Amino acid sequence: MPGENLTREEARERAAMLTVDGYDVALDLRSATEPVADASAGVFRSVTTVRFRCSSPGASTHLDLIAPAVRSVSLNGRALDPAEVFDGSRIALAGLEAENEVVVDASCAYSRTGEGMHRFTDPVDGETYLYTQYEPADSRRVFANFEQPDLKAPFIFTVTAPAHWTVISNSAATGDPEPAGEGAAVWRFAPTLPISTYITAVVAGPYHVVRDHYARTLPDGTVLDVPLGALCRASLARHFDADDVFTVTKQGLDFFHDHFDYPYPFGKYDQAFVPEYNLGAMENPGCVTFTEEYVFRGKVTQASYEGRANVVLHEMAHMWFGDLVTMRWWDDLWLKESFADFMGTFSQVGATRFPNAWITFANRRKAWAYRADQLPSTHPVTADIRDLEDAKLNFDGITYAKGASVLKQLVAYAGQDAFLEGARRYFKRHAFGNTRLEDLLAVLEETSGRDMAAWSRAWLQTAGVNSLTPQVTHGPDGRIAEVAVLQGADGEHPVLRPHRVAVALYRLDADGALVRAERAEVDVDGARTAVPALAGAERADVVLVNDDDLTYCKARFDEDSLAAVREHLGDFADPMARALAWSALWNATRDGLLPAREWIGLVLRHAGREGEIGVLQALHQQTRTALEHYTDPASREQGRLLLARGAEHELRRAEPGSDHQLAWARLYAATASTEPELALLKRLLDGTEEIDGLDVDQELRWAFQDALAAGGAADEAALAAELARDDTASGRRHRTRCRAARPSAQAKAEAWAAVVESDALSNALVEATIAGFARSGQRELTAPYAEPYFEVLERIWAERSIEIAMAVVRGLFPMHQASPGMLERADAWLAGHEDAAPALRRLVLESRDDMARVLRARACDTAAGG
Repeated sequence: MPGENLTREEARERAAMLTVDGYDVALDLRSATEPVADASAGVFRSVTTVRFRCSSPGASTHLDLIAPAVRSVSLNGRALDPAEVFDGSRIALAGLEAENEVVVDASCAYSRTGEGMHRFTDPVDGETYLYTQYEPADSRRVFANFEQPDLKAPFIFTVTAPAHWTVISNSAATGDPEPAGEGAAVWRFAPTLPISTYITAVVAGPYHVVRDHYARTLPDGTVLDVPLGALCRASLARHFDADDVFTVTKQGLDFFHDHFDYPYPFGKYDQAFVPEYNLGAMENPGCVTFTEEYVFRGKVTQASYEGRANVVLHEMAHMWFGDLVTMRWWDDLWLKESFADFMGTFSQVGATRFPNAWITFANRRKAWAYRADQLPSTHPVTADIRDLEDAKLNFDGITYAKGASVLKQLVAYAGQDAFLEGARRYFKRHAFGNTRLEDLLAVLEETSGRDMAAWSRAWLQTAGVNSLTPQVTHGPDGRIAEVAVLQGADGEHPVLRPHRVAVALYRLDADGALVRAERAEVDVDGARTAVPALAGAERADVVLVNDDDLTYCKARFDEDSLAAVREHLGDFADPMARALAWSALWNATRDGLLPAREWIGLVLRHAGREGEIGVLQALHQQTRTALEHYTDPASREQGRLLLARGAEHELRRAEPGSDHQLAWARLYAATASTEPELALLKRLLDGTEEIDGLDVDQELRWAFQDALAAGGAADEAALAAELARDDTASGRRHRTRCRAARPSAQAKAEAWAAVVESDALSNALVEATIAGFARSGQRELTAPYAEPYFEVLERIWAERSIEIAMAVVRGLFPMHQASPGMLERADAWLAGHEDAAPALRRLVLESRDDMARVLRARACDTAAGG
């Protein structure tokens, strides 16, 4: 669509000319309950009044709006012809005055893709639910605006909707809803503080609401009283543990008030758990939205509760990092996401019942960063974002997890007190404004006395991940003569960085546990750095660089340490050290340095003793990846059999009712495929066999049905019967995935057509269909779709919303057909489509790189098989 992809230069020019004084947005959502005959979700009326100043009277600019139709536009009382000024994504405004008022009356479209105003009908009770999701630039799908983060303004929302609904927005309602006739009502909301367009929000529908409040006496003696709300769909109310959400919320508010010295500024704090959400959550001030996957319908492990708490705190940190102080343009997206990712874990450890959250971060979150930082599309933490399509793709592992890891390194480098004092000055200096990298560095230099420019050049303005490997020499007496740290970098990004690290020596004690005996912190700088404090120490069984996970690196082992880890990985007494050892071995597996069969063997040998459930679940996911992609095809089935047997063994020996038992049950379901394995799942489903303590609840039933469907042991009748037990939104999503997973050419053809040839499915069902279609054990069935994939890419990118297009491009890439020939096909597409959208090329290039990694890791495994 012309003009839809706003560029950085356009945004700079507009910001230099305009100052926005306020928005009045009136939305009429009564049409949401009307039936829709076709695949669209219908339209609603949106009337926006924008007041703004222009520093260059007589100049021209544009409003952003993506809408099916514009009824009228007036600029300073002068009617404009919509046919002349609206091109489908922009409204041209010419002849601006020093002070301006523009009014736009539009018909905007409800969404089924999770972008803009998403509309969802609950199959349980037929009720309709709405919510908005805008980041980075989808508020223009709901109301006309200047869609860029540095044109902040106050917003006043007025919403007309069915009277029995609940409607919330960023600010509190000014009073009770006013009757509007025919079962409707009008909600009027107080003006917001100045905020960016992408964090405005409306949530509307017959939501179940739980209320609470948070109170705190501020240093000046005033009492801060924050009304709290927690919302979910009515049909999920029986599963909703709002009390736990409120507990974490209050702990987080206490923590951030203790450390930030800036009172929460946005009045109320509502948290809505909404259906078919594309993200984990979004930090709309006063109206945070979350995926309702965090409303747990069945038994989940403590890792799930820890994960939810982390997201709650991550979004809360945004109230300061992102909402109060916002990046000027998406280049500095890290100014909010890296900080929120760091502060989410930092506050979780400091304030909640999850003191080991840094272990989860080291093992899981950083794995995301390491992968992203080794792709050809890697970028510095401060990225070069040319336009909105670039911005959409940069919500990635670098901006979030690498950035957070770098901040953890900064805390080690500058000191925690200096870091937090810098944050406090940053908030006070730039409240309700927009910032760039230099603004943050300035306050950190003030508080730490360190040269932040040099640190920034090394860590924020370069790409790539370093490797740190210990080099140990021994004297004639057997004691350590020297420990040095060797720093490496890949050829594409050869920069060596300063690392504040801890190097630790671990030895087996009398009970067979690997315990830390000595530890020394050192500033690693350059290719080789000696650690003088460890010279003269007794020989160690394992030398662990980056002990306590202070820096961002791929840690390696020297040969002696690696041999000891192979034998004693499960014997690390410290769970962080154990998690770091697992992480080092997984990186070696991905890099083709450790055969996938050896990784699987290590998991089968040692994972049964892993006490951290989050680490265990990460190991399970990584092992599935190793089996499906990195294993020599000739030995893949043998590896699968070993993994399924190992999972069943651990399932039966785990403590009844434990998180570990549930995790092993899910791994067994994910790896079962032979008739005896599937028969066990059937017996567990129908109750003819029980495993002590294992509750086969509805969510676990679907996991079993998924395996049975993929194995050809669950037909349409079985899936229909399961849906009859669980005819909910979740049940329909599970059934869709199971149907696409069936091992037949017809099932694959139907799934492909539903995603590629039709746009009738919602975002959640597109995701479920792709997950069922792309099964590793069905390579022959999906092989015919490899060539059509490359043929439809540009059409999909042009016709679908970016969220759906991204899901299709990533999810249907023929990764399971990995071969030198398929790699050449991807290269041919890239070479022949140099003029394709840069964001589309980036997605294909990333998948192509993943395939090349698969082939390298597979070659390593093949060589190990002799």
